[in-house]
Amino acid sequence: MEHSLTSRWRVSNSPEHDSTIPPLLDNFHIQGRSLNPARESYYPNITGYVRGNAQFYNITPMALEKNESLSWRPLAERYISGTNVTEMVELGSTWNWTASNKMVMTLHEKKPLALQNSSIDSRDLVAVHARMEFTDENSQETMRLEFDGVHFLSQGSIVGLVEPFGQPLDIRLLPSVVPPDKKNETAEIIAPELEHRITKLKNLIDDGMIDNDSSNGECINQQTIWSIHPMSEEETSKSQCPFTFHAQFQPVPIPDDLMQDLESEIQHPTGISTVKPPKMVLNAILLSKKCGILYEIHSTQGLRSQAFFNKMTTYGGLSALAYFIALVVFSRQVERSQTPSGITRISRWTILVNAAIDAVCFAGHITFAILAEGRASLALMATAFLSCVLFLQEAHFAALVLQIQGPESPPPPPLPSPPPQATQPDNTTTSNPGSPNTPATPPAPTQQRTNDPNSSFFRFFIHHVRTDPQARLWILMCLSLTFLVRVILSPALSMLFVVVTYSLIWLPQIWRSAVKGRASGLTAEYVFGTSTSRLSGALYFLTCPNNVLDLEPRGSWANWLAVVVLFQACVIMLQEHIGPSFFLPAKYRAVKLHDYHPPMSSPDPEAPEKSLGDCSICMDAIYVDASARLKATQEIDEKDGIKGWPGEPASDARGRSSSVGGIGRNTVATASGLLNAMQKGVGASGRKEYSLAPCHHLFHTECLEKVKWLAIKTICPQCRRPLPPL
Repeated sequence: MEHSLTSRWRVSNSPEHDSTIPPLLDNFHIQGRSLNPARESYYPNITGYVRGNAQFYNITPMALEKNESLSWRPLAERYISGTNVTEMVELGSTWNWTASNKMVMTLHEKKPLALQNSSIDSRDLVAVHARMEFTDENSQETMRLEFDGVHFLSQGSIVGLVEPFGQPLDIRLLPSVVPPDKKNETAEIIAPELEHRITKLKNLIDDGMIDNDSSNGECINQQTIWSIHPMSEEETSKSQCPFTFHAQFQPVPIPDDLMQDLESEIQHPTGISTVKPPKMVLNAILLSKKCGILYEIHSTQGLRSQAFFNKMTTYGGLSALAYFIALVVFSRQVERSQTPSGITRISRWTILVNAAIDAVCFAGHITFAILAEGRASLALMATAFLSCVLFLQEAHFAALVLQIQGPESPPPPPLPSPPPQATQPDNTTTSNPGSPNTPATPPAPTQQRTNDPNSSFFRFFIHHVRTDPQARLWILMCLSLTFLVRVILSPALSMLFVVVTYSLIWLPQIWRSAVKGRASGLTAEYVFGTSTSRLSGALYFLTCPNNVLDLEPRGSWANWLAVVVLFQACVIMLQEHIGPSFFLPAKYRAVKLHDYHPPMSSPDPEAPEKSLGDCSICMDAIYVDASARLKATQEIDEKDGIKGWPGEPASDARGRSSSVGGIGRNTVATASGLLNAMQKGVGASGRKEYSLAPCHHLFHTECLEKVKWLAIKTICPQCRRPLPPL
């Protein structure tokens, strides 16, 4: 029934072909031509993506009168003659046509199954559906257009109708824009699509989604039958201009039989050797007679869908490798920095910045994998999984760092108490409670807080957030998740997020090391491994002109980003070897922290055990190299003017005893003596065997730092005084 309906429409209601369009197509070299199959060929399947530049021309009668430089001006005047000028202004709406100079188009062609048994040779004609996007270079907004047309394989040309997204597209008008000799074949191509839309409309009526009762004032018109599309008010407000699209693919210097072999291998890979895929280039014009608009589309680059999915798979595999490296080096660094002494050196903000980057990458790759329709999802899912695991480990480690470094911040001041209420003078007091001279009893403290007009829920909330670390952490996580979702949905914010986070990835760690006067303890493996894995993804999108997200390359940004990140990584390493504050002037450097390994005098030579004493943790003796210790002690004593010999009470030039804390000569050397001993390399290995706390209790370095004590508590096991980081 539907097929006969469309056949009757094809014969009686088809509009006439516009004879003013072919001369314009000839001027822009859009008309197709047949090729010698032994030398040249066209792409037999154009399903893929096309991007290029768009040149806007205003062909309204007023604009053509002022523009005398156009060689095709008479052809445009013939094409636009008889158009309502007032309607042109109304349909153009709010979109800035002159600033739209970029075009991206997604093409999808499909041969209808209903034509397999048709008497018409349909191999030369294929239906094409496309979505076009024009970008405003000023506001970076996009306008989407829907396209339905046909692809003439033997001539390499495309002809179709274009409407703004959400506007109804009447494909019954398609035979009127194709060449007259292709009119009947085009009607046969679109007949199955019309039947599909009629069937879809009937299903909506049967499901009760459309009321077919005309008694309520609603009816179903022909426009609803031929075009079932959701209406978008946002897109409709931009433009209501209808267009016709005419495109011509450039032939490639490959014989037709080799092109067919290439297409067969792309669709169904078998591993055979074929010719190298040539570039897919087209030229096109977009015409709107009702709005007086002509767009010339040039400098295009086409990419087949299968080639795009292969590129996406390669990108996913390399991204997964980069994240695997980042996960391995981070796990190794966490293992080295598990002690409280190691955690106090690390900046929590550096870990949080890396976690934020991984959270955005996880959300982006998982969304990308869903949109890939399963063709490249496995590689993208691997990247998303690794980034999620890395994010969870970084979040857990950041919480541990926050828990240990929390006491570093001074507690906030308490809430101000309300002023006490005034009491009566003392001379008015009396022992009689019922006397009128009895002073008023001040209210209870709880009542004062309740009745205080300055006290509010907002003040209580701020005080709670400032005093409770967990509340701050949860609020920060909620705000971060909200911001990250907004970042993913906005390309401009995504670029700003990448620039800010990547350029400041190591800056918090550099600042903390310089302020605290202690190196970060981060290994070169972790610093440069993380920097390289982070930069690999960012530099790909900033430098590759044909990246998988079709982003505009920004080479200058990429150079500065790489220089900034690698410079910060080098500063981290210099802080490890030269000093945490090496780049700061002397007056801004942090105060020198406690030295756990000062030079100490040798044990008593007459003692049965040549040790410095017993470790306060494991109770075992602490042994060092006696000869090196003796030489270091003599040099320090001679420099400081101290007389004495190991085993005797030491005295200075005035004969005063030099003993500290009941340990005899086990004293902390002066800064100059320590520097002198370090410069001569005396006792360096021995000093690492012991650690002297500020409370003058002696430990094995291994017991204090790595094995037992500081991994649990940061207080002295004997006197319970706080211990500085080791």
